[in-house]
Amino acid sequence: MPNSSKYVLDTSVFIEAHRNYYPFDFARPFWDGLIHFAKEDRIVSIDRVYDEIMRGRDQDDPLKKWAKEEFSPFFDNTETEEILSNYRLIINWAIKQPQYFKSAQEEFAQEENADAWIVAYALTYTCIVVTQEVYNRERKNKIPIPNVCVAFKVPYINTYELLRRLNFSF
Repeated sequence: MPNSSKYVLDTSVFIEAHRNYYPFDFARPFWDGLIHFAKEDRIVSIDRVYDEIMRGRDQDDPLKKWAKEEFSPFFDNTETEEILSNYRLIINWAIKQPQYFKSAQEEFAQEENADAWIVAYALTYTCIVVTQEVYNRERKNKIPIPNVCVAFKVPYINTYELLRRLNFSF
């Protein structure tokens, strides 16, 4: 992939980094790096991811505070006709996939679930999806983002690959 690629970050990138790999108390350069690359228009996330980060968290949660105070300009709006059109395509595809349980299809189709919106955004703007979810064609109880990406020929990578492609170092 050329260095001019743009990456759209899924909720899992933020939450897993905060909880498991790059807590704010000792890995602040990771979070500053996200802001740096967002200012360079290399990475972005979407309003639906912002909503997921904000939902159900304690007011003092460092991730919630960072998202609101520092990264909020980089959560892009999904309320465009082009994104909505691609979102409909993705939801219709998901509902027609017999391998997934009905409960998985219903969860995926919930408007507040960012997963379909992430892929719709990437499809609309030719971005690479960044997610910690993994491709699993056997999974039935959840529709993984990489499965949707494969179906719509949208490239996807994980956080570590993103850091490599951006030549990021601490």
